[in-house]
Formats: sequence, structure tokens, C-alpha cells
Amino acid sequence: MKNVSKVLLGGLAGISAAYLYAIAPSRRKSRRMELLKQYDYAHRGLHDNAWGIPENSMAAFEKAVSKNYGIELDIHLTKDRRLVVFHDNNLWRMCHIKRDICEMTWEELKDVRLIGTRETIPLFEDVLQLVSGRVPLIIELKVDKGNYNELCAAADQMLSRYKGPYCIESFHPLAIVWYRKNRKNVIRGQLSCNFSRTPSSWQAGPLILSHLVTNAAARPDFIAYNFQDIKNLGFFLNHKLFKAMTVLWTVSNEQDRKILKKLGHTIIFEHFEP
Repeated sequence: MKNVSKVLLGGLAGISAAYLYAIAPSRRKSRRMELLKQYDYAHRGLHDNAWGIPENSMAAFEKAVSKNYGIELDIHLTKDRRLVVFHDNNLWRMCHIKRDICEMTWEELKDVRLIGTRETIPLFEDVLQLVSGRVPLIIELKVDKGNYNELCAAADQMLSRYKGPYCIESFHPLAIVWYRKNRKNVIRGQLSCNFSRTPSSWQAGPLILSHLVTNAAARPDFIAYNFQDIKNLGFFLNHKLFKAMTVLWTVSNEQDRKILKKLGHTIIFEHFEP
């Protein structure tokens, strides 16, 4: 019986060690990361869809800059390889057009209005020119139909000329792996949440991502996680054990913001101003 117990304990110890190795983030520290931590980030810009300042619009970004907030934004690659700033994979929610971004050219997209306003879908290069390094950026890479190689290469080509502070993040681990292999100097983050809260996500891929096991390949510099899911074991260990930089989305009131800031998290906020 003692031998069986030793084997079981040894097996558990081995599994625990393998899990900790898999979820570990990058251990590097830099002044750029410390700068990023100094800001709160306006989710998709400082927007108010109900009052004519659409998310991910030039107006929302200009307003965030004027209030000295960092900016979180999303980029997609169009059919003709232009980078545009937009959250969803398709245009329906924001533009009432049933088409996917990745299947449209810039010529088709450039005059599309956001939620009935005069604001249109911005080019990423125009947003960079607007911000011009005045506040830091958290740039989410939105992978469409497995195009992470093309998306990352296009983003990196443009950002290599940008002088302002920024970092990249993505739900897609292979986008983070691309940056680890090709642009190690760029601060990279793994986006995730507790996918197991929804029954449809009880699949191997989402569950592995929930617990940050893909860190074994990506070794992100920070973890961007749904603030409602911070009791998830993988996130908890990254924050408490590995002391990783943690970015929480999307905080919607000042009380939660203050509590989470005291716990050492960086905040992406929406629907209020800190």
C-alpha cells in the first residue's frame, strides 16, 4: 500500500510540475512594461455608442487621448491586406451589414458608417497617426480563419515604424507564438477567460486556453483576463505565484476598478470614466 501511495504522490507531483511549467509566463521585466502599468485603458476607445461616439472610432480614440487614458483597440486584416480597426469578425452589430471583414476590401469598407453616425471604420495607420505616442496602446490581434501569420506580419511591419508605447495581445495563441519567435522585443499578452462557464465551451481547445496551458508555447509577458474570472486556477497562479503582469477586462464601475487596482492589476474600462 505504501508503494502505491508513493507512486500516486509521485504522479501527482509530476502532473503539478508539468502544469506549472506549461502555464508559466515569460519572466522578463522591462521599463516599457512598467510604463504600460501606469495607465487605465479605454476599451475600444472612450466611446459611447448611445451618444454618437462609436467604439473603435477616431472620435473615441481622440477623446481617450484628450483625457490621457491608454487605449485598447482591435485590428483585422481585410481581403486586400489592409489593417482596419474593428472589433467583430462581421459588420452586423455595428453596421447592419451581413458580411465578414476578412472577405471585404478597403474600398468596400472605407465609407461604411458606424451605428448610423458620420464615423467610419478607421485604418490602423490613421489611428497610429492620431495617437502619435501620446498614450500607450493595447492592440488586440483579431485572427480570422487562421490568418495569424499574415495578420501579425502586417501589424509588425506597421508598428515597426511607430514610436509610441504599445503592446499586442490575442486570444489566438499562435499569434502570440508568432511574436515570440519573430519579434521578441515586443510586449505580448495572452487574452483569455473562463470558457468553462458556458456549456458550449466544454471542449479541449477552450478549456486549455482557460487554464493558460498554451503559455508553454507562447510565454506571454502578461495575461489579459476577464475580471469576473480571476479565481480561475491558471490566472490565479500567474498573478500570485509567477507575479505576471495582469490586465483585466472589462471593468464597468469605479468601485471594482479601485479594488482590482489595489490588487495589482492593470484595468481596461468601459461605460464610465475613472
